Formats: sequence, C-alpha cells, structure tokens
Amino acid sequence: MSVRLVMKDEIEFEAVQEGVAFDLRVIPGARRDAIAGPYDGALKVRVSAPPERGKANKSVTAILANALGCQKRDIKIISGETSQNKRVIVMGLGVEEVKKKLGQQG
Repeated sequence: MSVRLVMKDEIEFEAVQEGVAFDLRVIPGARRDAIAGPYDGALKVRVSAPPERGKANKSVTAILANALGCQKRDIKIISGETSQNKRVIVMGLGVEEVKKKLGQQG
C-alpha cells in the first residue's frame, strides 16, 4: 500500500465579513524574520522571536503588517495562539489585494 502526500503550493484565502482569513504555519526561533511562502495551503512565516509569552505572535503580526502595508492592529490571530498552525484575519483588505501584496498569483 502506498500513500501519496500532496502539498498545496497555494495559500487558501477566504473572504470574510471583516476582511481576509487565511492559515499560517509559524516557525519560531528562526535566524531571521521572513515570509517563506506557501506551505500546505498556509503561509509559512519564520520569526526569530521565541514561542514564549506571545513574543512569536507579536512578531508574526508585525511581519504581516509590514508586508501588507497595514497596521498591526488590523491583523488578528483568531485561532492557534499557542500553536505553530494559526488562522488570521486581515481586516480592511480584499482577497486580491492580499494575494498581490504577498506575491501570490491568481
């Protein structure tokens, strides 16, 4: 029996009432802060901050705000506060605008 693993190479964005929701895969304790691109349907983000007392989450919102040209307060982690797998909402932007700013096609 063989098992086939299919990695999604596109981020799945969802238009919601507040803006755009999507999943993140966060790698804390990295050498440098960076948006690494798609990872199994999510956006992979590397942060140098450690995963303690919300430091990595603060770094994630700062990185996303910088990349999207919005305020940190416009990015809300709605699930996965203590997990590497998170779901965020970016308020006030549309799906196409978020895709463009994050370098995604389509």
